[in-house]
Amino acid sequence: MQLVGSKTSQRLEEIGEGSVTLLPVDPEDMWHANNLITNEDIIKAHAVRKVTTESATGSTASERVHTDLTIRVTSTFFDPQASQLHVSGAVIVENAWVNIGQYHTLDLELNRPFTIWKKYGWDSVARNTLEDALKQDKDGAVAAVVMQEGFANICLITEFRTVLKQRVESTIPKKRSASADQDSGMRRFFDKTLSTLTRSIDFSSPRPLLLASPGFVAGDFKKYITDEGTRRGDKTMQAMAKQATVVHSSSGHLHSLNEILQSSEVTATMKDMKFSKETRVMDDFFEKLRKDDGRAWYGTGPVERAVREGAVGRGGGVLLVNHSLFRSLDIATRKRYVAMVDKVKEDGGEARVLSGDHESGQRLDALGGIAALLTYPIHDLDEDEEDENEQTAANGAAGDQEMII
Repeated sequence: MQLVGSKTSQRLEEIGEGSVTLLPVDPEDMWHANNLITNEDIIKAHAVRKVTTESATGSTASERVHTDLTIRVTSTFFDPQASQLHVSGAVIVENAWVNIGQYHTLDLELNRPFTIWKKYGWDSVARNTLEDALKQDKDGAVAAVVMQEGFANICLITEFRTVLKQRVESTIPKKRSASADQDSGMRRFFDKTLSTLTRSIDFSSPRPLLLASPGFVAGDFKKYITDEGTRRGDKTMQAMAKQATVVHSSSGHLHSLNEILQSSEVTATMKDMKFSKETRVMDDFFEKLRKDDGRAWYGTGPVERAVREGAVGRGGGVLLVNHSLFRSLDIATRKRYVAMVDKVKEDGGEARVLSGDHESGQRLDALGGIAALLTYPIHDLDEDEEDENEQTAANGAAGDQEMII
């Protein structure tokens, strides 16, 4: 993602709000744009609009016109496979083709700029999201093939998300069949997987490659890549084989990525990458949760109380928040989570916003989307919530009693 024009906020007189103009240049930029755009934001972008005109004789004619439209966002739809972002909303600035109040869906495109205004201002989470989008270091994405006999999932693990690029399936003769037939079936499967892998992911620059499977399938596939690279004299394929790390997994299904990223081989190779760090933080959280030592809490109420007491600060405090919580339609709810992030950073703690497109974010989502590692143990954070619920119920009963009297 590139920032267009001055780095200072631009202004639109009809709206009077600070803005930035961004140019998406990479498919992953669309994912960042989806995280950045929320309901009530203002988006100005190129659009193609079908316009119907009526002549003096009453005949009608339709044409597609290219124009710039400014809308107030009501919804977004992101297609992770195609990296396409569709933003819908009501038009707020009319032009020759469109009136105020008409609805339109903008298809944000690569290499076409768009301008975004934040109705409620650029809070710390929005600014961090923008900073992530503007990072130029796009290298370091890890290719992964999670496989077993007959099928393989080809994935690209970037700093921010995991994308399933392709799924390969091939029929392998049963082991009771002739061994020659089974070997031939495995070679066809490996050839199909390798050709799909090189088509789906760019290996012109060296990148880590994870090969994971139960048994010996991943190891045999690595040997196949090496042999094919030597036979073809393909240096790119030979480098791919050298970069490959073979890891054991319980199955060839996509959910096995979780155990793969926890394996010692992977963590040693990619210990400095963002997703690997987040996986380790979630592992640390669940380890402390199992110990039940009062230092691991999840749920909005307990975590908010821990943050308020300064227990998620300097000395190991970590706040974990799923990015989806910042997309709440309720502004007060959004500001509540932003305030927690700001308080933790102010106290010297670490605040991590996890993506639901990564396995770490999905694990966090199962806990309600928010959790915290405390610098010191507190054992009664959930009891306060129970007391509040009991007090509320008691007040309600008292109110009913008074009404009856």
